[in-house]
Amino acid sequence: MPQSAEKVLDHSLLFREPEYKEMFAKKRADMENMPAAEKVQETADWTKSWEYREKNFARESLSINPAKACQPLGAVFAAAGFEKTLSFVHGSQGCVAYYRSHLSRHFKEPCSAVSSSMTEDAAVFGGLNNMVEGLKNAYALYSPKMIAVSTTCMAEVIGDDLQSFIIGAKEKDSVPQDFPVPFAHTPAFVGSHTTGYDNMLRGILEGFWADAEVTKNETINIVPGFDGFAVGNNRELKRILDLMGVEYTILSDVSDQFDTPSDGEFRMYDGGTTLEAAKNAVNAKATISLQHYCSTKTLQYAKSFDQETASFHYPMGVAATDEFLMKVSEITGKEIPEALRMERGRLVDAMADSQATLHGKTYAIYGDPDFVYAMARFVLEFGGEPRHCLATNGTKPWAKKMQALFDSSPFGAECKAYPGNDLWHMRSLLATEPTDFLIGNSHGKFLERDTGVPLIRLTFPIFDRHHHHRFPVWGYQGGLRVLVTLLDKAFDTLDAAGLEPGGDISFDLTR
Repeated sequence: MPQSAEKVLDHSLLFREPEYKEMFAKKRADMENMPAAEKVQETADWTKSWEYREKNFARESLSINPAKACQPLGAVFAAAGFEKTLSFVHGSQGCVAYYRSHLSRHFKEPCSAVSSSMTEDAAVFGGLNNMVEGLKNAYALYSPKMIAVSTTCMAEVIGDDLQSFIIGAKEKDSVPQDFPVPFAHTPAFVGSHTTGYDNMLRGILEGFWADAEVTKNETINIVPGFDGFAVGNNRELKRILDLMGVEYTILSDVSDQFDTPSDGEFRMYDGGTTLEAAKNAVNAKATISLQHYCSTKTLQYAKSFDQETASFHYPMGVAATDEFLMKVSEITGKEIPEALRMERGRLVDAMADSQATLHGKTYAIYGDPDFVYAMARFVLEFGGEPRHCLATNGTKPWAKKMQALFDSSPFGAECKAYPGNDLWHMRSLLATEPTDFLIGNSHGKFLERDTGVPLIRLTFPIFDRHHHHRFPVWGYQGGLRVLVTLLDKAFDTLDAAGLEPGGDISFDLTR
């Protein structure tokens, strides 16, 4: 084989070597029993036709590459935003390995979570013993200040009762009686990671707020929601609120947990909302969510304590940021400072400078419902057309709200929302009605290769690019970053077209 210490090849080059080509050819001939290449190509071409698209959209009982993850992933993410909190997932080890690796691969940081390691016997007799031993070991080994318990499919199917299990574990001295062990049932076979985030956050707040005596103050609570750009976005959010002089508590702040420095010290836990702040958050005058579909249960719970509530759809771009800042100003009585007004003007100026490049371009967008809404809204602001907007975890009310957004702009006439559909549906859309660009996550690279529509990575998960999450996409500064990202892809596409025969006539430097 050509790989050696003196000649180390990346896998993309290694597998092009003659030995591997021969091995793959032999495997196809001897083991895969594939039809002739011409027949494979004929079938592949047919799956890009309108006829296949109609069959594809008619399916009801099969999901192919859904643009969502399962509830416990969101629960682990929410718990990571609290001070020295360890996620304890009641279920099998394999499931927890998925949540940890998914977050670690995106943020390029370790993600700490443990499992009750349920196996066949626990599936038959219940997982109480696993809970008792698991909590005991987690508390002793990792010294957390709080352990947040969620569930996988196995525990939910057999009906394990987390509340009674935790009470039983405390009675057996797994953890002290007064040690916080909030919990949330997060069955992976319903909902998505955004549902799990909401369930876990509400579970944590219930653990602190239940039976609390409320003494109202002027603080507001901020719920960021499940967000792959949380490191940059949460820090930008704090900068904005500090400029306004607002007293606030971010409920689940993962910005430090998923961005620890390399300074010779391993931090299993870092930053996060302090448990004291989470406890005192019951006294806030309002709770504001930056992602509506990540926080419905949490906001309902906050409202039960006479808190004013408001929710937004990912404050990206000019109008969305305007609405968020004006609401914060209305609730707190704080003026929007001149510094933020100047940032707004600079974003508008940048959009005007680049309007000729982006105006009239068409986009396909997929991801979580709040992200898709915000991204489509920003695209409409600079004269683009978000033709295909897909959210696997979107609902019919979400689609109705998306349609109202399209109807509000002359650029939305040919745009449509697709709730509950997956990326195989998106493939049919791009094959039959191609757009100029595709906006989504790393999983879209296969759509890019298959359909030729250039991919722009702007939402979770991003595995094949590094450090995007360190920069904000919220607020006016974040909007500028998104604008530059879109422009870079547009200019790269123009340059690539200029490399075709005869295209060098327009391979210019005057843009």
